[in-house]
Amino acid sequence: MAYTTKALCKVLLGIASADTDDDDLIDDLIEQSQDIIDSFTFRTFEASDTTRTFDADKDTEGRNLYLDDDLASITSITNGDSDVLTTSEYTTEPRNTTPYDTIQLLPSSGLSWQSNSTTGDSEDAISIVGKWAYSATAPNGIVRACQEMAVLFYRQRDTSGDLNRTIIAGSATILPAGLSVVTTRYLMSVRRIV
Repeated sequence: MAYTTKALCKVLLGIASADTDDDDLIDDLIEQSQDIIDSFTFRTFEASDTTRTFDADKDTEGRNLYLDDDLASITSITNGDSDVLTTSEYTTEPRNTTPYDTIQLLPSSGLSWQSNSTTGDSEDAISIVGKWAYSATAPNGIVRACQEMAVLFYRQRDTSGDLNRTIIAGSATILPAGLSVVTTRYLMSVRRIV
């Protein structure tokens, strides 16, 4: 999965869709841009279902199970006693937005977080299947940031000058190319505080 497509980047670059000379390069630049976005924000912005496990003692406090990463959607939660929780037995924090950071058992469920009923171990007793990311699919701001970055990298390939500093040539000042202020602010706004 990628945050943007080669076709969209080619449109921004003014490259005809039939021109496939640089397709592999553009694919690589999209992948590099996505990695940079994830590293900078300490987040992932799209995911397919994967399973993560939690300790019934260390990762819980009372009815709360504290998650170690962003969770965009829940497919299933299996407690340590092998019971699969229904959506009427738990709620999420935050309540009305994602990503989730806590699963809370509802008092009306009468449930508590359990250790593994077979081994008695609390480690990896609770499993959650879901989309472990900030969002199930990349938000528009992330799509735009990935496009902008890939296009910037593509254009830099033909420039032999130093692009990371201001260059003064005679009476002209050439500023380094970079991401737009809007994109930079957006990336800062979704950056996880670690």
